[in-house]
Amino acid sequence: MRPRIRLSRAAQWSLGWSLAIGLALLLVPAAHAHKASDAYLQVEERTSGLAVRWDIALRDLDAALELDADGDGRLTWAEVRSAWPRIERYALDRLRIVGCPLSPAGRALERRNDGAYAVLEMTAPCHPSGALVIDYSLLREVDPTHRGIARIRQQGRDLMVRVLDPTDSTHTAKAPAPVATVEASAPRTDAIEATRPSSDLASRAAADGRDPALGFAKEGVRHILTGYDHVLFLLCLLLPAVMRRTPDGWRPVERLSQAVWPVVGIVSAFTVAHSITLGLAATKTVSLPPAFIEPAIAVTIVLAALDNLRPVFPVRRVVVTFCFGLVHGFGFASVLSELDLPPARFAWALLQFNLGLEAGQLLIVVGVTALLFLVRALPRYPAWAIRGGSAAAIVVGVLWFVERTANVSILGL
Repeated sequence: MRPRIRLSRAAQWSLGWSLAIGLALLLVPAAHAHKASDAYLQVEERTSGLAVRWDIALRDLDAALELDADGDGRLTWAEVRSAWPRIERYALDRLRIVGCPLSPAGRALERRNDGAYAVLEMTAPCHPSGALVIDYSLLREVDPTHRGIARIRQQGRDLMVRVLDPTDSTHTAKAPAPVATVEASAPRTDAIEATRPSSDLASRAAADGRDPALGFAKEGVRHILTGYDHVLFLLCLLLPAVMRRTPDGWRPVERLSQAVWPVVGIVSAFTVAHSITLGLAATKTVSLPPAFIEPAIAVTIVLAALDNLRPVFPVRRVVVTFCFGLVHGFGFASVLSELDLPPARFAWALLQFNLGLEAGQLLIVVGVTALLFLVRALPRYPAWAIRGGSAAAIVVGVLWFVERTANVSILGL
């Protein structure tokens, strides 16, 4: 017998519209971004003082400074070259190492796995005797989800890795830890810290109760929650999870377990697959160019959505999910593949990052599945959620594919 939700017509319409609006809210951000924003900061203490290298994605600088002067969606060398003074001023205003004034020392452009980066080189004639205090606020006014990934090496101390949060003004960089207790926190401090004595900074760092080992785990959560193409792919897989496909059309499942077990199988396949290629790509064992991976991810979205409308795969969906998950794993790897860490340190960062990915994925799956189960028996669920949501995903996926293959801006990425 088909289960029914005993609600008034008004309540049913309210739930239906809530579902439609919720799907729209998930699809709207997907049309404006698909990759978490990261910059890479290297701080090394040398005999002459500090040497700093800062790699910032041109796409992020364009969002803050509008480098694309003619608005054609393409950044040319001439546009970047004319904007270099603005780039340097903008960056130097948003990075400060307390007690060590930074001066520009060089500039370059570099192609990385996920696009072109502006490389800023700076120096400071100083030798910090204790904890390094970094004030980092890059892109805070345009992208609060941005993070800086910092590698810090001081003479006579172990290599440090830090995740810099431009919105967090409560952390300082603690003294380096041994390799066995790697730290990855979000060090940042307000300008007032420059006037505080070093003993105050040290005591404040010691009193900070946050667990620094959670840094890359938090990065993993952030990358899945702000990786809207990955979220959209998961959503396409979950939309029909609370229904059964029959010759007469979609019918709602009767019990929650009937929806949960297929979801467990699908999510497990996706997790195993993207974990495999995440590790291979992050260690550079297998390397595929973003020019292939990014359009391929868009294709997985389109195919998963098409399968909701009409079966297109001759194998079970869990097999398809595993194959597509291999593609998505390459999309997660950019933040780790650029770190160039020692093997033991890298393995620890990779484990944290992957656990964070799975935690974020679990949040999405549990929340969406619970919502869909509550409204599965609405008469218009197949039309609104499955057909409507899948059609919208197809449109976004196709536009993403065009953008990522033709290097044009349609959705404002």
